Amino acid sequence: MSSFQSQYGLRLSKEIHEMPWEEFRQMLIGIGHDTALGRIVAIRAEDRKEYLENFSPEQHRIRNAWMSKHAEFIRNHTSKEDMDAQLDAIKMGFLHMAGLGGD
Repeated sequence: MSSFQSQYGLRLSKEIHEMPWEEFRQMLIGIGHDTALGRIVAIRAEDRKEYLENFSPEQHRIRNAWMSKHAEFIRNHTSKEDMDAQLDAIKMGFLHMAGLGGD
């Protein structure tokens, strides 16, 4: 994931297998707006009307897709166990992208 490399100087494919989940989570939370991932997160999180009015069609598409998925997730996953399972699935997705998945 190039955002981690540009911000933290880490190649996830080499570092993630030794990194505790909480450390990875904190780095992900702290990813900057000047990275590709940070820009996507900023688009998804924006809720100020004056900013939304100036979004490009692509930015609106990204945000609307996220809002739809988020609403569906909230409807279907309300327990702590479900949330933990979803976080584990996200972790496995990152491991798989880094070529470290168990498949």
